[in-house]
Amino acid sequence: MQRITIMLLFGGESSEHSVSISSARNVYAALDDTKYDIILCYIDEGGKWYLLDDLAAQIDTAEVPQIVPLMGSGNFMTIPGNDLFAPDVMLPILHGANGEDGTVQGLARLLHIPIVGCDLEASAICMDKVVTKQLLDHANIRTVPYEVHVTGDPLPSFGQLSASLGDTLFVKPARSGSSVGVSKVRNDSELSAALADAHQHDAKVLIEKAIVARELEIGVLGNGHDARISGVGEIMPDREFYDFDSKYDSASQTKVAIPADLPDAISDEIIATAGHVYDVLGCSGLSRIDFFLSDDSQVYVNEVNTLPGFTNISMYPKLWRAKGLDYGSLVEALIKTALNQ
Repeated sequence: MQRITIMLLFGGESSEHSVSISSARNVYAALDDTKYDIILCYIDEGGKWYLLDDLAAQIDTAEVPQIVPLMGSGNFMTIPGNDLFAPDVMLPILHGANGEDGTVQGLARLLHIPIVGCDLEASAICMDKVVTKQLLDHANIRTVPYEVHVTGDPLPSFGQLSASLGDTLFVKPARSGSSVGVSKVRNDSELSAALADAHQHDAKVLIEKAIVARELEIGVLGNGHDARISGVGEIMPDREFYDFDSKYDSASQTKVAIPADLPDAISDEIIATAGHVYDVLGCSGLSRIDFFLSDDSQVYVNEVNTLPGFTNISMYPKLWRAKGLDYGSLVEALIKTALNQ
C-alpha cells in the first residue's frame, strides 16, 4: 500500500508557539508510519520554515535546510539543495496568528495542496472574535454582550462600559488564543492596564460583560451535513478564570468532566447550537466550540477554535475519546476528511 505523505506544520510565530510544539509531538506519535510518510516542518518564531529529520526534545535548526513553497505546483523546495517534495496533505498543528487565521490555509490553496481543517475564509472569521460575534448575532445565536476598542481610539472609562456591560468586565485581544492577554477588570486602573496588555497582542480588543457561568465545550469533526458532534464537556478552572496557566501549567488543578453533568434539554440545546454555529461560520474539518452556561440557564457561545490544542490535557481529543474515537483514529479521520473535500 502506498503511504500518504503528510506535512506536519508546527511552531509558528504566535505567542502559542510552545503549545503548538507540545500538540505536534502528540500528533506525530499518533501517526501510523505504515500508512503515512511524515514530513516535519518546523516554523520558528521569526516565520522561517525548516525541514526536520526528527522531533527531538530540543529543536535545533542550525544544520537543517529551510523550505520554500512553489506556488501552483504542489511542491516545496529545500534551501540549500533545491530538493523538491510534494505532500499529499498539510496538517497544521498551529495556533494563533499566521497559523489558524487563514494565512497557512491560503498558502495551501495557492499551492494546490489539501489542508486539514477549515478553509481560508472560515479560519479568518473564527480567529477574529469580534467578527465571529457579529455573524452569530446576525444569526440570532446568543453571545456575551461586548464593546470593541481599536488602537488609536479614545480610551473608554470603566463607568461608560459598566453602564451597559456590568460592574465586572473581561478584556481580551480579538485575534489571539490560549487566554493570552486576557484580564478581568473592575475599575479604571485595571481597565487601562488590561487594554495596554491586550493591545500588545492585537490592535483590536474585545471588552466583554463578565457573567457567572459554567465553561462548556463541544468538538465538531467533518464537513457539512456529514459533520459529527461530540458530547458536552465541562472545564472547571482552578482559579478565578480559565487563563493560560490554568490551561497549561504542570501544577494546574483544573478539572474536566466528560460528559458534563447537565439536564438533557441543556445538552441537546448546546449540541444543536454547535451544529448551527459550525454551519453559519462555514467551518469544515474540525472546530472546538466553547460555550458559557449562566446561572439562569442561558447558553452563550463564547468562541470558536478552528485548530484546537492536541496536548495531553487538550479538550478536543478528550471529547472524541469519550465517543470511542482514540487519538490515532481521530488524527486519521481528520486526514481523510481533508483528502475527501
